[in-house]
Amino acid sequence: MAMKRNGKAPVSSDSDEKVVFFNDVSLGPHESQLRFRLIHFWEARNPVKKTVIGLEMLLIDEQGTVVQGFIPPGRIKKFLPDMKRGSVYKLINFYGSKNKPVYRVSDHVATVSFTWNSELIPLHDIPIHFAEDRFRFHSHEDFEANCDLRGDLYDVLGHMKLVNGQTLTERPTLDELEIAATRHVLVHVQSHDGPVMKLYLWDQAATEFCQKFKTFENTPTVILVTTVNPKRLGGTLALSSMSSTRVFMDNDVQPTIEYSTWLGCNPDTANQVIAEVVTKRETLSIADIFSYIKQDSAKDAFFECTATIDDVVHGSAWYYIACSGCHSKATKGPTSMVCTNTKCEKVNTTGVAEYRAKISVYDNSEQAVFVLLGDAGRSLTGKHASELLSSYFEANGDKGAEDEVPVPEALISIIGQTHRFCVKVTDHNFSGNTRAITVTKVLSQDIPPHTEESVGNNNAAASKVTMLTRDEVSESSKSRGDCANEESKRGYDTADPEKAKRPRCEN
Repeated sequence: MAMKRNGKAPVSSDSDEKVVFFNDVSLGPHESQLRFRLIHFWEARNPVKKTVIGLEMLLIDEQGTVVQGFIPPGRIKKFLPDMKRGSVYKLINFYGSKNKPVYRVSDHVATVSFTWNSELIPLHDIPIHFAEDRFRFHSHEDFEANCDLRGDLYDVLGHMKLVNGQTLTERPTLDELEIAATRHVLVHVQSHDGPVMKLYLWDQAATEFCQKFKTFENTPTVILVTTVNPKRLGGTLALSSMSSTRVFMDNDVQPTIEYSTWLGCNPDTANQVIAEVVTKRETLSIADIFSYIKQDSAKDAFFECTATIDDVVHGSAWYYIACSGCHSKATKGPTSMVCTNTKCEKVNTTGVAEYRAKISVYDNSEQAVFVLLGDAGRSLTGKHASELLSSYFEANGDKGAEDEVPVPEALISIIGQTHRFCVKVTDHNFSGNTRAITVTKVLSQDIPPHTEESVGNNNAAASKVTMLTRDEVSESSKSRGDCANEESKRGYDTADPEKAKRPRCEN
């Protein structure tokens, strides 16, 4: 019997409705019928305003094809009461909208969007088989390749090695799993023979993890987490949960069951990689760092290295003029400083001096040139680069603007000191363009607190750079290397440690 839908034209019976599969869904309006299982649904919120953008869904049809669904915020109240995870539905009338490019959870080009005349009807006792779920597993290499791209969200499956710093050899207590204060759980997970990865579970995903973990009589060892976002935190690849994330363990779903079986047949696998390697940076000698750089499989990495400062390299810039917004190199424009970073929002910016000082260092194995950037330089001298530059201008007047600014005494005074450095090696080292290694942090010394005096000197130096009428600053920066802009981004340029080395100053 025909009935009216939303006061519009009558609808024919189910047998007369045109049923399409997800593979047939194209962009634009559809007056046909879809049949699917509702795998999962979640609220999508504006990350800044926290307002609800809509209700997103993951749907699978009888052919096993998965698409993303979407309900606009004004229609959530209409459909939400009938929605239940795992249930089967038919949807009459919908719109095929273009799948979003960020944080995608399915491969399909279209998203099934509910429209003003959509009808969602639960189906019961149907003979058609619908798969329970569909996962998208990817390797560690894929996560590395997609890191920080805000693209597709994939699933990860593996065995747990640490939970909030606790090994699983002794089951963590319930108190150790409480997350009320931090709202997150950190799990170290390893997939088959791949490297150990940090997996951060936030908010609802963290709560779900704790609830599941506590229900197991024996400590669970296998975990499957869906739609994780690969990000680089502290220089290390990390997988972060999203609002769409779900958590499974041990015997929850077929992939975890199969992995548990495999793990049982390979008991030594769980102990092949020490989880500690992902909780802190590896400590290497300078020689070991150079050996790592020469490896064909070398990738961007952070290391700790203890070295003694032998000299400050002269004849090259110890600072550069940076954009006050993004810290890329700034050049002198007609009326103001201009940032060279095309992605920076500050077109006309204030020039601020930042460290880019090269120091010759050595340990018991080798010598090298380290490049100090930003806070790394400040932590050694106790002063901003702009403060040192301002002092030189004030002491030398016009002569200070005409001559090359020499290495300040504050940098000279660090010669002979031994420190623990956090260093970074990147593609520029692997390609042989440079042996100079970037220092991102000095670990053995605290950064002095900001003071009103240092802030005032910082502003004075910025004003001095901006108000110069000559081209001395920009030209002198250019004369110290045409690649100054690249250096300010990557933190170093080509340098020969042998040429840089001088006898160490003795006290």
